[in-house]
Amino acid sequence: MNVQELKKTANQVRKNIVTAVYYAKAGHPGGSLSAADIYTYLYMEEMKVNPADPKNPDRDRFVLSKGHTCPGLYGVMAERGFFDREELKTFRHVGARLQGHPSMHYLPGIDMSSGSLGQGISCAVGMALAAKLQDKDYRTYTLLGDGEIQEGQVWEASMFAAAKKLDNLCVIVDNNNLQIDGTIEEVNSPYPIDRKFEAFNFHVINVEDGHDFEQLAAAFAEAKTVKGQPTAIICKTTKGKGVSFMENNVGWHGKAPNEEQYKVAMADLERIGETL
Repeated sequence: MNVQELKKTANQVRKNIVTAVYYAKAGHPGGSLSAADIYTYLYMEEMKVNPADPKNPDRDRFVLSKGHTCPGLYGVMAERGFFDREELKTFRHVGARLQGHPSMHYLPGIDMSSGSLGQGISCAVGMALAAKLQDKDYRTYTLLGDGEIQEGQVWEASMFAAAKKLDNLCVIVDNNNLQIDGTIEEVNSPYPIDRKFEAFNFHVINVEDGHDFEQLAAAFAEAKTVKGQPTAIICKTTKGKGVSFMENNVGWHGKAPNEEQYKVAMADLERIGETL
């Protein structure tokens, strides 16, 4: 895809996020919207995945460590062809494949059940190590929240990844600067994020605008050249990106829009789509 096509796809992913959360009457739109461009680049450009063969042993792996933002993951998986877009309306419903946190037991294409914050990166490190032990060339990607990296397990996993020289591991941090209780500085500041990962012997790439596909492309291309150490890509993003009343509003971390808000959100995204 070219940049324009990626932008259009990301905008549709945002519509999918809003739709899923609206029909569920619950969910986490803010951090899903902030990561929509990251999801889009990963699934449309970066990763070797095939919806027709979701368990191919040579596929790239993705672990959504901040599992509560799965509306974004489901939103892009629908666009990639893992399931029909209409199924997004079943999000969080009893018996649905699209649960409130991703489950590998329900939905083909999910590589790891996740949602307990801090744990997903450990699973991703294990997958990356498995590839090394089995002499496989697949890469493992994991997306973390900036609030999530306050968890100690994140740094235990990072220490292990660097010690084992897992250069097939790419850790992405969605740095939207907001978590459920406020800004990440107010709650428990993890800054400077880049220098922390550097201290754990990661190759670190800072992306000043995590919504810019050219910057994302350059970052992921650089990550593939790194040898002997894992990579951390720190992406500055806007929580609630694309929806006027959700942007940089901590209140939209974990609640669903009502009917009127849903219409406003979709109109916002329609206007963005018209410019593309």
